[in-house]
This record gives sequence, structure tokens and C-alpha cells, in this order.
Amino acid sequence: MNLKYFAINLFLAVICSLMAYGKTNPVKTVGNVTATQIGKQKVSITTATAHIEITVYSANMIRVRMDKQKLKPDFSYAVVGTPAATKTTISQTSKQLSILTDSLQVMVFKKPFSVAFYTIDGQIINQDDQSLSTEWVNESVTTYKTLQENERFVGLGEKTGNLDRSGMGYTNWNTDAFGYSASQDPIYSTIPFYMGIHHGLNYGIFMDNTYQSDFNFGASNNRFSSFGARGGEMNYYFIYHKRMQDIITSYTTLTGRMKLPPIWSLGYQQNRYSYYPQAEVFRIAETLREKKIPADGITLDIHHMDKYKVFTWDKDYFPDPKAMTDKLKAMGLKLTVIVDPGVKTEQGYDTYDKGLKAGVFAKYPDGTNYTAKVWPGWCHFPDFTKPATRSWWGEELKKYAQDGVSGLWNDMNEIATWGQKTPDNVVFDFEGRKASHLEAHNVYALEMVRASYDGAREAFNKRPFILTRAGYAGLQRYSAIWTGDNRSEDSHMLLGVRLLCSLGLSGVPFTGMDVGGFTGNASAPLFARWMQIGAFNPYFRNHTSLNTKSAEPWTFGEEVLEISRNYISLRYKLLPYLYAGFFEASTTGNPLMRSLAIDYTFDSNIYNEKFQNQYLFGAAFLVAPFAGSDKFGTVYFPEGTWYDLYTGKVQQGKQEKIIELSLQKLPVYVKESSIIPMQSLVQYTAQKPTDTLSVHIYNGNKVKQFVYYEDDGESYDYEKGMFYKRTITFDPLRQVIEFGDTAGSFPSKFKTIKIIMHGFGNNNDVYSFLPVVTAFDPEKAQKEVGLEEAVQSLYHSNEPVKFSIKIKK
Repeated sequence: MNLKYFAINLFLAVICSLMAYGKTNPVKTVGNVTATQIGKQKVSITTATAHIEITVYSANMIRVRMDKQKLKPDFSYAVVGTPAATKTTISQTSKQLSILTDSLQVMVFKKPFSVAFYTIDGQIINQDDQSLSTEWVNESVTTYKTLQENERFVGLGEKTGNLDRSGMGYTNWNTDAFGYSASQDPIYSTIPFYMGIHHGLNYGIFMDNTYQSDFNFGASNNRFSSFGARGGEMNYYFIYHKRMQDIITSYTTLTGRMKLPPIWSLGYQQNRYSYYPQAEVFRIAETLREKKIPADGITLDIHHMDKYKVFTWDKDYFPDPKAMTDKLKAMGLKLTVIVDPGVKTEQGYDTYDKGLKAGVFAKYPDGTNYTAKVWPGWCHFPDFTKPATRSWWGEELKKYAQDGVSGLWNDMNEIATWGQKTPDNVVFDFEGRKASHLEAHNVYALEMVRASYDGAREAFNKRPFILTRAGYAGLQRYSAIWTGDNRSEDSHMLLGVRLLCSLGLSGVPFTGMDVGGFTGNASAPLFARWMQIGAFNPYFRNHTSLNTKSAEPWTFGEEVLEISRNYISLRYKLLPYLYAGFFEASTTGNPLMRSLAIDYTFDSNIYNEKFQNQYLFGAAFLVAPFAGSDKFGTVYFPEGTWYDLYTGKVQQGKQEKIIELSLQKLPVYVKESSIIPMQSLVQYTAQKPTDTLSVHIYNGNKVKQFVYYEDDGESYDYEKGMFYKRTITFDPLRQVIEFGDTAGSFPSKFKTIKIIMHGFGNNNDVYSFLPVVTAFDPEKAQKEVGLEEAVQSLYHSNEPVKFSIKIKK
């Protein structure tokens, strides 16, 4: 062949190939901006391939929406907040568009479209990868962000792995993850909200898309972080504040905050899969009381039902549920029962018959009800995205209300079925919008707990306790969450700490785990340590599986019983502190169990794997978890001055220290200037303590305030002003301890205030937070800190410090 003709043919072949590639390129980019329309707080943008809206929600929050087609009417199950009137300046040139608020500036580049967020003084907070920006692969959409130098990432809800998620990737698809490993992903719930940290700045991004989503924090690449979904539009909210706790507050302004829970749900809960028959429930209740283990709840698993059918009782095991709950209440114990979504397809079964008649079940496109197997056998599944279904569910809950049930444990709501393969073509109502299972899957649990909360609030006529295994962003409005079917292993105990802290970072403050582990059999040291940690969790539940050894505190021997009782008792003495922490969560969104990332965001040591399990319990306590068998451990003390809870010894911050560990004591420290209200020991939350409120004040150089809060702990009267609230201030500069004005019309249960001062050099500040455990091992007992040493170490000032105390009416 002539060389000239060969060259021509080769050139034409290359051109044709390039043209063919352009036509079949599987990746569609957002392209250049072709038109803009500027409103007061919103900009509408058209590009070669996309329709985009950028909306100012507040001075600190910007929303970005885009799709390949015209944007549909706005809808979200997660978002309850609306844009606030915000001073906004919008301008543009041929190359870019600028959006300016009092807190940040947004630059929108036009060729191609990309977004960058800056501080007012011009520091880059977050920016799109300018050439990748946002792209579609078939129906999947992904936004790519430039990785900043040494950028860290935290949050994303219930995710395994390290506190710092950099270098990792995660998938959101609610999954029944029985006995999950310490690195398994995904597990039960979806909260597509994370926070990025770099160069002394932090920001949050919430992608509100219910399809399966993927987050990449520099996994398998060194160019970008990204977030995207397998369908739907790109829809995210960017939040910037100087403090991480303010980012969480803004996020929960958007997605809602928890209501105050019934105070009994803050007490110790004794669970098992399963307690039955009724006589066994009473045996557990009576043993709790006989052994002086404070407790407020017992939970019944699926064996309380008639052949596992929801809203029924096995009358052989539980012949008179109302008499049983009445007797438990007389003992100070509330009953929580499990509810599963699957409704057995059985004619004559009342719940099924009513549901079938009302048309409440999820359906195939041909109108037949979706059917799958789970505990009762073949079941239909309520379509909780349909208002009529939620109303029907609420009516069914009245059966439990009539039987005296106080709490509802929503399980198997991922949806879990045998086979774990709900078909994609199952259709859900989606508030009349219609959606396939692909879009509805991740919000199924959220709408189930919405139905449970709304129904129980009406049926119980008081605050219900609602617990869920799965959920989506916004679940905190309705429910507490626990971390599912964990394992009886040290690694799982410590993973559980990180999961709860990550949920707290993600706007969910009421969280817990199966203390002792669900699968397997805990050793005595593991169980003792886990019970200690559980006392410093928001929701304190001991639970274990079928076909495992009994795991009540008294089943591990006398020493473990005493250790467990000591820490449960300490929690009950701390109830005023705990309840105030829940009040704070209900008003600011910030959790009681706080990752150190919230208060010490830019201290690199807290992200070290050695220290990532440490956390704050409220503003006062630093908790340092270790495995039960560990003999020594290293604790990192962040900035400030810290007191050993048990000895009062003082430790300066910004340093790490190797400590000797004791099974009898969980390492806990108190931050300087802390204010800790406590009450006398009670055996259940409804039992009246003495009328003296003990307020512990720790000396320090920082001005601190504590918002003390009370109400009746069971009704919603607090929404009408029936509460008692006052601010307690410790001011070392003015040498004043001040109890501020009271607010609300609820009378405090306390008539006397006793102030206990720590570290002031006085002779009255000796206090024992824990009883001494019996010397089961004389050799070990000699190593424990004696009272005399504790007294001496409590003083770190040779001269008494004088403070004036002001108490306002």
C-alpha cells in the first residue's frame, strides 16, 4: 500500500475513533455555564448538560442542587429547616459568579462550571476539582473535591474504621450486618454528612440523596475526595463555622433535633434475646432489685410475640401483659418490646387483615404486594413512605399502649429479609411521588420510626422511648439508635465507642451499643470494662444473643457484680448532669458523648489511633477506654488541666502519660473549671432522691457555665414552659460561683444546694465517687490507691482559695 494512502487512512481512522468516543463517552461532565439567573438569595444556572441552583440558606450554609434534567419540585425526608433571610451580595463577570455573606464567599467558575468556598479573608475552605467538578456515569452522579494538604475527615454516621477517615472510602446502603467485623462497610444506617479539617479550618457537607451513595476521602487516589449517588440529583449543603460544634448545630438546624426522651430511658436497661416466659421476666426484675442494681427497663425480644407476629403476645408465655407491666412499673421498671416491619400473610391475623384492606403494603409495579420471608414466615412490608400507612401503624400501636408498654424497639428495618435482596422494582408511595426500592431503601427505617414515634406519642399520651437499628439523616427527631449485632470482643467494644462518637458528630446524640456484645460470650474482664464504658454512654443497654451464656451483671462473679453496680450507681447519681446534657442536645444538636474532634479539632494527637477512642462525656468528663485485659495504657490529655476522678491528682494537658490500669476502675478525668450536679443514689429514675443537689466545682483558670435543667421527665409540658432552668457559672477571674436566675414554672425537686469544691486547698473537698470494691484478690488490693493517698493528692494548692457564692432566686 502507498505510504501516502496509508497515512491518510490512519488519520481518518483516528478521527473516526475520536468522534465515536465523543458520542459514546460513558462519563458526562457538567460543562460550561451558558446562562444564569440571579435572585435575592438564589442563583439558577444552566450549563451545556445540567440545571443548577445555588441557594443561601444562612450566612454559614449554602445549598447546591444539580441534575441533567430540569430540577424537580423540592422534597426531602431529612431536611426540616428552611432558608433564613440572609444578607447576600451576588455579582458576576464573564468568567465567574460571586456569592458573599457575612461568613463566607462562594465563587462559581463558568468555564467549566465549578464551585469554591472561601473565608471572608480569602482562605480556601473547600473547592471542586476544576476539571472533574461534577460528573455523571449513566445515572450515577459524583462531585469531586480537591484534596487539601493533610486534610482530615470525620463523621459520616455509623461507619467502622478510624476516627480520621482520610484515605478510606465508604458506601451508604442500610444493611442487616449480623456480627459485622470491625472494618465492615456498610452496616445499618445512612447519614451522608461529614466534616473536613485542614489548615485550622473546618467545614461540613451533607449530601441529601437517598439512593445508594459513595464517599471517597482519598481512597485509591491522591487527587480528590468525592461524594455521589447511584441515582437522583446532586444535592448537597455546605456548612462553614470556625468551631466544629457550631457546624453540628447548623446541621441539626437543617435536619432537626431530638425531643427530650423519657428520663427512665437514661437509666440502665436489662435486655436479652430473649426473656420469656413471664416468670423469667419477674426473676430478672426481682434479682435487679435484690442485688441493688439500679435499673429502669427490661426489653422483650421476638419471643414475646405469637409466632413472631408483630403486635401480638404469646399467651402461653405472657398470659396477662397488662398485669405484668403493672407489676414491673410498681418495681420502677418500664417495658420495651421489639417491633419488626414484616407482617405475616395470614388471614385472620388482625394486623394483616387491616393492613391488606387499607392497602398499606409496598407493591410490585403490577399492584401485587411484595412478599418475602423473615421471622414469621412469608410477610408483606408496610410502605411507611405513605401517610395512610403511618396512620395505620399508629393505630396498631394502641394495642401495646393498652398493655402498658413504654418503649418500642424498631428492628429489622433496613429492610432485612431472608436472602437480603429486596427487588429493585418494588414501588413505594414516597408521599405520592412514587419511588423504586433503589430510592426508598435508605429511608425505610427513618419513616418507620417516624410512624412509631408519632403513633406512640399519641397512644402513650407521654414521651415514648423509640429505638431503631437503621435510619437516615434526621432520625434523631424520632429515635435513639444502637449499633446492632456486635461481637463480644475487645475490638468491638472499642469500635462501639468510635461508632457512637461518629454518630454524635453526625447529629445523632441518643446512641448506645449492646454492652457485653451480642454474639459470643464475653469474658469477665471484657464484661466489667464494657459495663464501665456503658455507664458513660447516652443509652445504657446490656444485651446478648440466643444460645449464649447469661450475661446479667451477677453471672460473672461477685467482683464483676460489684464493679457493674458501682458504675451503674455512679450513673444514677449523675442523672442531673446527664439530663442537662440531653437538654443541651435537644437545643443545640451537640451530643452528650463527644468525640475529642469536637472540642480539640486541630490537635493532631486526638486522631492518633492510640488515642482515638478517648471521648468527652458532656463537657466535664474525659473517658479513656481500654481493653479489660490491658495492664497498662497510654492516655493523651488535651490542652488544659485535668483531675483524676478517683484521686483528684492533677495532670497538665498537651501531653501523654502511661498509666497502670485496674479492672475495678475505668480511667476517667475531670476538666478544670467543670461544674457537675449530682443527686443521692436511687434505684430507678422515678424514685425520689434526697432534697439536696450536690454541685461539684473543679478549680481552674477557665470561666465555665453549666445550664442546669429539670422537668417532669415524662410529659411534653416542658414545651409549655413547665421546666426549671438556671445557669451555674464558675468565674475564677472574679472568684465567684454564681447560680443565675431561674426560668420556667416547674418546681425543682431539690430544696438544698451543697457545693463540693475540688482543688481549692480546702479541707472539705474530699469525695469518693466509687465505693471500694471488696478485696477479692489481696495482692491486687494492695496496689489500689488508698483513701489517705487520695485525700493527699486531692490538694494541689497549699493555700485555700476563697470564692464568693451568689444564688439568685
